Amino acid sequence: MDDLRKVYEGRDDVQIVDCREQWEWDAGRIEGAVLIPLNQLMSGAGGDVLDQSKKTYVVCRTGNRSELATMMLRARGFDAENMEGGMELWSRLGLPFTAPDGSPGRVA
Repeated sequence: MDDLRKVYEGRDDVQIVDCREQWEWDAGRIEGAVLIPLNQLMSGAGGDVLDQSKKTYVVCRTGNRSELATMMLRARGFDAENMEGGMELWSRLGLPFTAPDGSPGRVA
């Protein structure tokens, strides 16, 4: 995924899966993303909350875990794409993300 800004601008028309761990999600998350940690995704979770007809972008901290999650989702028939650079790049680009209390998020 070359341009995370395009994902941000179109986020109402796609679904974003965050495959990090709960504690990372709690530190900062993309508004509207769905948390499905990689180990849960690899064991089949997500089918009940994801819409197979929507483009799916997968994010983690740097893009490594999300690459595996992307391959798993594609194998299940999703049109999935890895958000290379992950939350670290998202943050460097100045794109917004928040913590559960509404404060600015941080990458953990």
